[in-house]
This record gives sequence, structure tokens and C-alpha cells, in this order.
Amino acid sequence: MSANAMLEKPAAPQNVVATPEPTRSGRTYVPAVDIIEKADEFVLFADVPGAIGDRIDVNYENGLLTLRAGIDPSPRTREGSLLREYGVGDFERSFRVGEGIDASRIDAELRSGVLSVHLPKAESIKPRRISVKSE
Repeated sequence: MSANAMLEKPAAPQNVVATPEPTRSGRTYVPAVDIIEKADEFVLFADVPGAIGDRIDVNYENGLLTLRAGIDPSPRTREGSLLREYGVGDFERSFRVGEGIDASRIDAELRSGVLSVHLPKAESIKPRRISVKSE
């Protein structure tokens, strides 16, 4: 099963707001994501520069994988700034996950601003080699 079939951006139900309501002021960014498929798992890589482990929430519920990373405001002040292009804000993104994932074994790690989420494939969808018996 391909990564496109297993992970897809969820469609918003018609009576539900498509984007989450912010709980604090400031910007919220959608992190850039790469998803790769390996023989026994999918791995999702999300860019979350400035995030630290205890401010990251990876949640899986009812087939929805949600990534949230809270970022502390920049200590730089506007005083004396000649140019300010770098924006600071939280990150959030959600994916609908197919049934072929073993939810009890999902894990995540953060290294150098990149969040890696490992989504192990359920045994039922892993490819297996069938031995052929001969006389």
C-alpha cells in the first residue's frame, strides 16, 4: 500500500470548522512534511525549527494523526530592527491515517528541528514472501 493511500490530509466535515481555533495569540504555521515508505513502516518527517521536545504533541485518535509544536516567542525585540522577515509561531498539521497502521507502536523523535514520526505497518498489510513447494 502506498504512502498516498495510508496518509492523507483529512477532509473537513461540512458542519465543522476546517482549521483549529487558536488557543493563544500569534501565528500558526503548517510544517513542511516528507513521508517515506519502508518495508515495515511509514516515516513522516516534519520541519519544526525552534521546537523542543516537551512542547511537542503527537496525538493519534480515531484514525487522525495530529502534530503540534509550541514555539516560544522570539527574544528579539522590534526596537532597532531594520528588517524583520523571520516569523515565529507554533506548528500544527493533521493527517488521516489508514487502518494498516499499528497505532500502539507509533513513536516520534526530534533531532535538529526535524520531528520524525514512525508509523509501523500492521502485520496484515506487510508484504510477505510465499514459499513454493515442489516435488
